[in-house]
Order: sequence, then C-alpha cells, then structure tokens
Amino acid sequence: MLLLLWEKWFGRSSPSVSIDSPGETLEQTVIAAQQGDAQARDDLIRQYQPFIAKTVSRFCKRYIDPSRDDEFSIALSAFDEAIARYSPDAGSRFLGFAEKVIVRRLIDYVRKDQRHRLAVPYSALQGDDEDQGSLLTRVEIREAVTVYEKERLAEDRRDEIAALTEALKLYGVSFGDLAIQSPKHQDSRETLLGIGRRLAANAALFETLRQKRQLPVKELCEAEKVSRKTIERHRKYLIAVALIADGGYPFLRDYIGLSQSGKEGER
Repeated sequence: MLLLLWEKWFGRSSPSVSIDSPGETLEQTVIAAQQGDAQARDDLIRQYQPFIAKTVSRFCKRYIDPSRDDEFSIALSAFDEAIARYSPDAGSRFLGFAEKVIVRRLIDYVRKDQRHRLAVPYSALQGDDEDQGSLLTRVEIREAVTVYEKERLAEDRRDEIAALTEALKLYGVSFGDLAIQSPKHQDSRETLLGIGRRLAANAALFETLRQKRQLPVKELCEAEKVSRKTIERHRKYLIAVALIADGGYPFLRDYIGLSQSGKEGER
C-alpha cells in the first residue's frame, strides 16, 4: 500500500520498502567512537568482523579469508571509514551505511585492479578455453558491479522513504494523506515543489515548521503571494516537500525533481 501511495504522490514508481533496523545501542556506540572513544572503535571493528567478511563474500561471490585476501583488508578499512563518517541524521542505520561504504570501496578496488583488463577486444573472443574462462570472469565482474550499483541505489531510496515516513509522523502526516493531497497536474506539482523548496530555504519559516510542527500558513501565503486556500489544501504535501528539500534526503530530492530547478530559494 505504501508503494502505491508513493507512486500516486509523485507520479512515479518506487522500489519496495524493507528495512533492517539494528538496535539503538549500536548507533550510540558509533557516536562514542566518533567522539574519541578508542575502545568503542576497537570493539566495533572486532565485533563486526563477521559482518564485514560476510559483506565481502557476498560481493565477491566466494569465501573470503580475512588473513589472506586483500578484499577483506579493504573492507576493514572501509568499515573504519564508515564509523568516522556515519551520521544518524542521514536517515539510515549504521550497518546499512557501513555496507554501502564497504561495497563502494570494493567497487573502486575492482575497477582499479581490472581497469586495463576490463576492456574486451573482439579478438579476445577467439582465444582458447582458458582465455575464454578468464574473459567470462572479467565480463561477469563488470556486469556484477553494474547490477550491484543499481541495487544499492534502490536500497538508498528505500532507506530514505522509511526515514521520511518516521519523520512525517511527527507532523501527523501519513503517505495516505499525501496521496489524497497530491496535485493532479504536472504544472501544479511543480508549483508546489517550488513553494516547498523555498520554505525549506527560508530559515525563519522552516524553523517555525520544525519547532511548532505546523505549517506557517499566513507567512507562507504572504511570501509566496498565493491564497490561503491553496496552502491549506496542500498543507501536508508542502510539509513533506519541505522536509525533503531541507537536505536530509538527497536521493529523494533528486527523485522528485527538487535538484533540477537551480539554486535553493530561486523563483
């Protein structure tokens, strides 16, 4: 149902939502490590080595020996990087974020290591059986990386949809509400996206929205030169657009077109 409402709201299809949610303790430990708790960092790296190895094995499609394989060392470094870079405000849990960082670093490694071999000349298709096997392996790696990147992008969007769903609850807004208030015409949708984007860019009005959990209707009408009826009719829709436009949902910003109209606040 959530997916159907999302499609009706934005007029586009969206991937299914299935989010794993680790406990709060993990995220708190990560924050402690970021604040200089060396023991917390060491404990995280030691405790989650099986998770790291599993992520690498899934990516490489083979068993990974932590003591011998370079891929594990790269993933271990990426996990440490994830600890340093993680922000709970980004809308995802730490393990999901860490997996993305690990996979991206592995992709970089594969590209660098295979760069001169990934180009497949036509003449190579006429090699012997051993060459053919090597060639197929390189092609499979390239295709696997492409597919994995697409899957990770879809998962990023699913994470943000789940995070946005939770954020909207604070304002008494559901996806069902958004589907009902969704503008029926493209020009109306673009107009409301612009209003929501400028609301997020207006520090005073957006702070009012965040503090009071209510749309500053009167001030927004004056700033946008639109009728109160228009703002009231699409109140929940504008709240959702403003939250996305504020910057905590980068993939959704692109997905609904908020990043395609120039600078923030531009009319």
